[in-house]
Amino acid sequence: VDDYSIRLSNVDDLASTLSGGNQQKVVVARELATGPKLVIAAQPTRGLDVGATEYIHNVLIALRDSGVAVLLVSAELDEIMNLADRIGVIYDGRIVAVKAPGEATQTELGLLMAGHADETSKEEVVA
Repeated sequence: VDDYSIRLSNVDDLASTLSGGNQQKVVVARELATGPKLVIAAQPTRGLDVGATEYIHNVLIALRDSGVAVLLVSAELDEIMNLADRIGVIYDGRIVAVKAPGEATQTELGLLMAGHADETSKEEVVA
């Protein structure tokens, strides 16, 4: 509880009675307790407040920095641009582009996510 800054009024509190951010921290603590080599974070900050979002981002960065592979699945372009080392864009079940964060703009990524690969440079799109 202390390691993950989970706020409880009582140690017997059920997870379902906690705030969304604290529920997310419980899930993170449970999943990281096994020392995984790969973490798949799907929409990890959806619906969270700013403080909980920052906490989750810091956890993902710490995992990455410790050598854990982190696969981030998110529709939040700011989140992707700030956390990813590589960005893979999937549309209609296919990977349509793979980029480094500095190689793409949010507009370009948004177009690729919406299936408008023809509106980006042909050299930038992976077949």
